[in-house]
Amino acid sequence: MSDLHHRVEESRAILERIARDFSPAVFASSLAAEDMVLTDLILKNRLPIAIFSLETGRLHAETLAMLDKVKEVYGYEIALYRPQAEAVQAYVEQNGLNAFYDSVEMRKECCRIRKVEPLGRALSGNKAWITGQRRSQSSTRAELAVQEDDAAHGMQKFNPLADWSEQDIWDYLRGNGVPYNALHDRGYPSIGCEPCTRAVQPGEDVRAGRWWWENPESKECGLHVVDGKLIRIKSVAA
Repeated sequence: MSDLHHRVEESRAILERIARDFSPAVFASSLAAEDMVLTDLILKNRLPIAIFSLETGRLHAETLAMLDKVKEVYGYEIALYRPQAEAVQAYVEQNGLNAFYDSVEMRKECCRIRKVEPLGRALSGNKAWITGQRRSQSSTRAELAVQEDDAAHGMQKFNPLADWSEQDIWDYLRGNGVPYNALHDRGYPSIGCEPCTRAVQPGEDVRAGRWWWENPESKECGLHVVDGKLIRIKSVAA
């Protein structure tokens, strides 16, 4: 059995356990490469795990195009959660449309409005949520566990691809004909909102293009942060 085949079987087993023991569960998809691996595993195995995405209002056209791709290939419509219009308007009127470039605080407030608050609504009523995070993506994720106790949301959080490498992701996508975001072919290994994402240079880590004007230690949007501080959620033995 190849290493990739073993990882696929392990990840599938994790997803099956989530569907069996933590229903209802949801998968938060950014529509990027890792999340397309999980989308493929969930939908091809017909697992009762709902998939949603956060439509921040600042996404690339190529990212939004993935919604139609998923519907075309899998016959599945990903649920979208959007920020509250009045909160976006207040932020822009007070600070300007691109105030997130001014300070980490301004950037995190933008992320809170456009991503963190909608995430809370998306997770409401569920027992577990799933992400495509991997340990090798950045220094902020080096200690990532497969299962975590997310006390902030009152549920379990799973990272079924935690030990997958970048090569594993692409071997799976190409080997199984899984559609992926066209930006990945233009030097974007990690994709967020359009004004906050750039292509990376050879040798940079895969999240170097996210909020590139900040220090590496601050590069999380708040989806994996509690009370404004980046912390590792308590790991739970699988």
